[in-house]
Amino acid sequence: MADAQQSTPGASSAVAASGAAAVDVSDSSDFDLRQKALDGRTADNNYRYAVAQHNCYSKFFVNHCLNSARDDMRVVAADIRKEQLALDDEKRMQHARQRDEQAAVKRAQYEADAPGREAQDARNAQAYEDKQRQHQLNQAQREAEAPQRSANEQAYQQKQQQHAIDQAQRGISPSQAAANQKAYDAKQADFQRKLDEAHRQAAQKAQERVEKQQRYEQKQTEATQHKADVEERQKQAAEKARQKQDEQAKQQQQLDQQQKQQQQQ
Repeated sequence: MADAQQSTPGASSAVAASGAAAVDVSDSSDFDLRQKALDGRTADNNYRYAVAQHNCYSKFFVNHCLNSARDDMRVVAADIRKEQLALDDEKRMQHARQRDEQAAVKRAQYEADAPGREAQDARNAQAYEDKQRQHQLNQAQREAEAPQRSANEQAYQQKQQQHAIDQAQRGISPSQAAANQKAYDAKQADFQRKLDEAHRQAAQKAQERVEKQQRYEQKQTEATQHKADVEERQKQAAEKARQKQDEQAKQQQQLDQQQKQQQQQ
């Protein structure tokens, strides 16, 4: 029985070593299979020890038999414990590597999005500055036109006064003059409304042309930036894939060395 117990750990170690070499350490299913194998060996070792204890009570040297069975059990348990510790270390390394990779992906994504954020901030700042400059230009234009508006109003009042004097000289009654003035004012107001509407439509069309040009330029800028962002992300993804392959090859090499050392021990 002791010979069987001593031969079993060696065979199991060889199977575990060959399985670990054939399976990618980054695959969590490999960890599960190896853990199940260790759990099975532990259960088998405990069962063999219980059977050995039971059989020892039928022998003459009971204590010697029990001690021998316990020693055999401890040898197998120590070997299982050694492999369990190695497996736990590999799991921790795998989890740490996954956390590092996820953190690297987040950092790369944040850095890749940085040019887009900066470009958007720059566009917002430029739009605000353009709006402020346009407001200042409008204000300056109103102030520049203020004297002309005042002069036009004064000229209009003088014209109205002269018109009233002319009507009085022609013998037109005040009531008829008021009616004529009312009709004239209505005609002038209608003309002014049409003139203002024409100016408004012209200004609106000019503004629409400016906005259309700005949207076109913005789309061109965004398309250029998007193309640059895509190329940068593709470049970073290729570099990340290469680094991951190098890291996996390095981890596999370390694992092979550890397994060789375990086999030699």
